[in-house]
Amino acid sequence: MTEPLVRALAAGLMLLAYAAMCLAIWRRERRRHAADARAARALAGDGQQPPVLVLFASQTGQAEAIAWQTGRALHAQGTPARVMSLNELDAPTLHAAQQALFVASTYGEGDAPDGASLFTETLMGTAQALPALRYALLALGDRQYAHFCGFARALDGWLQSCGAVPLAPRIEVDNGDPAALAEWHAQWGGGALEATEDAAFAPWQLVSRTLLNAGSEGGPVFHLGLRPPAGVAMQWQSGDLAQIALADDPGRPRDYSIASLAADGELQLLVRQECHPDGTLGKASGLLTSTLALGDSVALRVRAHRNFRLDDNAGRPLILIGNGTGLAGLRSHLRARARAGQHDNWLLFGERHAAHDQLYRDELEAWQAEGVLQRLDRVFSRDQTERLYVQHRLLQASDAVQAWLARGAAVYVCGSLQGMAGGVDAALRQIAGDATVRELTASGRYRRDVY
Repeated sequence: MTEPLVRALAAGLMLLAYAAMCLAIWRRERRRHAADARAARALAGDGQQPPVLVLFASQTGQAEAIAWQTGRALHAQGTPARVMSLNELDAPTLHAAQQALFVASTYGEGDAPDGASLFTETLMGTAQALPALRYALLALGDRQYAHFCGFARALDGWLQSCGAVPLAPRIEVDNGDPAALAEWHAQWGGGALEATEDAAFAPWQLVSRTLLNAGSEGGPVFHLGLRPPAGVAMQWQSGDLAQIALADDPGRPRDYSIASLAADGELQLLVRQECHPDGTLGKASGLLTSTLALGDSVALRVRAHRNFRLDDNAGRPLILIGNGTGLAGLRSHLRARARAGQHDNWLLFGERHAAHDQLYRDELEAWQAEGVLQRLDRVFSRDQTERLYVQHRLLQASDAVQAWLARGAAVYVCGSLQGMAGGVDAALRQIAGDATVRELTASGRYRRDVY
């Protein structure tokens, strides 16, 4: 058999394997969407009684999980419920509702989560008359941020300005406080909070730690490898999160984007060591990058991050945008794409200096040479007099961005909420227009894991 024929056969087999993978993902997602639709119809009842709206604004999935638990509990008590994201809510549905329960998280410093971005732009940005609406609000937040529960408080104020009447005072939850959640479920859930689908914390062993940016002006960035104890399965999808619990601060676990696939044989993280002005290290980053010795264990669990998974975008071209340790979440997607033989990928990644900050350089350049990365744009902000960031490179490549979007590309953004994520969003709106960005968000083709 000639070498060209062998290569052609190999390429054909890879294409068939990728097609089979896409079909499997499509079938799985179709089954999941069908199951969700069946569950929603079952909770909504037979139409004889108007359902209570249970509306969630979620980023990493906690608000969504609580909303579905609340809806199931109402249904079990004989009250029909309609569970949906705030981004799915339209004005007629809201105006027709008699009762609504809102479960709203806050992102960053008082911002709306991505699961409410369309709602804030369309409905919440306008005056509405809602005198018939009675509502309750569960606000999820973290008191470490200056604007604790900022979005939920703004939502509460907007609802009251529209004439809606609170059924009970707003309940604010500080970083998953069990007492506050129990109060909500006592009022609307008929009992205690159900167990979530998150796994229990287990002692994962640190098996490798490598400094990736020696000499950098930024904080040291480490590649970490961890393995679970016997009996704990390594199961996650690209885009999911690892949550670390600290012995002296168990109520505030830290989330990290997973940089690997379960098939890689270990859970890999990309962590920047945080150093405070007084010279002390951040609790979680210091533990992972310095205090924890190889062979020692840390309390870890995997969390599904449904808003950042590939899901229906697995067969689409991908534009992956990030900076710093945000490369972790993008790397997991690229590893999944490489395994699937899907090469329609464009990575735009930003850091400080090319001389010191080329994280995963060998891997990225190998993917580029092999065709896994159809395009690779690395942007180093401090290598020229004028600061240059990934949002600027997007604008420079606006024609290519529009061409990729026209081919159905999905956009995934991972990294800094302040600066990068806002700049990228503004650049996308300048390139494609607000209406297109709204459509990308509504269809799940614009997803973010930003912090």
